[in-house]
Amino acid sequence: MATNTLRTFALALGVLGLLPVIALAQPYPNKTVRLIVPFPPGGGVDFIGRIVGKGLSERLGQQVVIDNRAGANAIVGLEALKVSAPDGYTIAAASAGPLAVNPFIYAKLPHDTVKDFTYIANMVNFPLLLVSHPSLPVKNVKELIALAKARPGEISYSSPGSGNTGHLAAALFESMANVKTQHIPYKGTAPAVLAVLSGEAQLTWSSIPTILPHVRSGRVRALGVGNAQRIPSLPEFPTIAEAGLPGFESYAWGGMIGPANMPRDIVMRLNKEIVDTLRQKDVIDRMLSEGTVPTPSSPEEFVAYMKTELKKWGDVVKMAGIKAE
Repeated sequence: MATNTLRTFALALGVLGLLPVIALAQPYPNKTVRLIVPFPPGGGVDFIGRIVGKGLSERLGQQVVIDNRAGANAIVGLEALKVSAPDGYTIAAASAGPLAVNPFIYAKLPHDTVKDFTYIANMVNFPLLLVSHPSLPVKNVKELIALAKARPGEISYSSPGSGNTGHLAAALFESMANVKTQHIPYKGTAPAVLAVLSGEAQLTWSSIPTILPHVRSGRVRALGVGNAQRIPSLPEFPTIAEAGLPGFESYAWGGMIGPANMPRDIVMRLNKEIVDTLRQKDVIDRMLSEGTVPTPSSPEEFVAYMKTELKKWGDVVKMAGIKAE
């Protein structure tokens, strides 16, 4: 009896000793995933982050928690990502502003947007919609340009912050139309939209999911989209190029990134689930109905696209002389 008891005890100890090894060997993922959105709730990146986060949760079999870490033109959220372990349990939905624009408007960033992050997948393009408060006496882009020329520096526009894609779109518009408007930066998309809804600002350049409900309710007037072609699901909105400023094109995008040095197998697992989510018909229909265009990509395609974006927006920043405020 004593011998059997000792054998049972020894076997139990052996199994217990293996538990840490078994835990370490569990396949990814085996716990909650944190998805950082470096903007306040209600913006375009938050919109797509929640859609993809829901899809990831279903496909990974683990809860994906959205963590809105807004502040300093998304620097706060990206810093939280940078210092996280590169194990796939902390990722972030980021956009052109923080990744491709911030390097040119800040004299010194606490991170390198190329070296300090892993590029997992591009997700969407956010066509920018130029809208005006109903009190501004313009109904289209041609009338806006004429009024801005007659009242240089008097017409104001809101943006989610200096260097945001909305700010850059306005800078490009000013340059191409040869007009001057007044920039009023806010801390995030939601307050920038609220400013034009209240009449505190007269214009804003916004991602369509954020502003569309207010266009449909009549609280703001749509003047044109920044894409080269009209959005198929919203054909009533002319492009700015066709509405009065030929050659104009400006849009934002959103992609998924992680800390630097993420294992390749985890990157590819996340990429697969993100791409599969974005290819679901119900997801495509929902995004297109809101004016957001799915652009799922491989990690390599996302890296190549990021390089072209750095060149594009770097040139715009230099042309407009934009600096962080």
